[in-house]
Amino acid sequence: MDVFEAIKSRRSIRSFQDKPIEEEKLLRVLEAGRLAPSAKNLQEWKFVVVKDKDLKKKLASAAYDQTFIAEAAVVLIGCATLVNYVMSCGQHAYTIDLAIAMDHMTLQAVEEGLGTCWIGSFKEDEVKKILKIPENIRIVELMPMGYPETIPSARVRKKLEEIICFDKWS
Repeated sequence: MDVFEAIKSRRSIRSFQDKPIEEEKLLRVLEAGRLAPSAKNLQEWKFVVVKDKDLKKKLASAAYDQTFIAEAAVVLIGCATLVNYVMSCGQHAYTIDLAIAMDHMTLQAVEEGLGTCWIGSFKEDEVKKILKIPENIRIVELMPMGYPETIPSARVRKKLEEIICFDKWS
């Protein structure tokens, strides 16, 4: 599968098969995140890989009872280890860098036949307690991952001409 095919076929998966992820597939997904670019090459991230069933249930609860999270074979937690670097454009680097790394993992997951879902709705303090994550670390995303039970249809996207302009805002 080429990258564009992975992008076109990626879906937010909210139902998973009760099937473990092979270690080599998991490691390729994690490697895709490791290789992602980051501002000043800071690589200000750490990823917690959660396989334990009880911990996944607690994470689902901390994510406002999104129960499908507990059904995933793995939940990846994208954490920022350095949160005070602000790029010259005024944006905090860690949110952007973690999003890029997690998206790399999402696309590699598609290549591996796996499904993921970006979870940004969670109680950060609760997740930190559950996983013993230090207070100075920020959690950017929870990402359940596993073999999809069902794959939803593609969602409607705006037309390209609705979202681009050339040389100036129009």
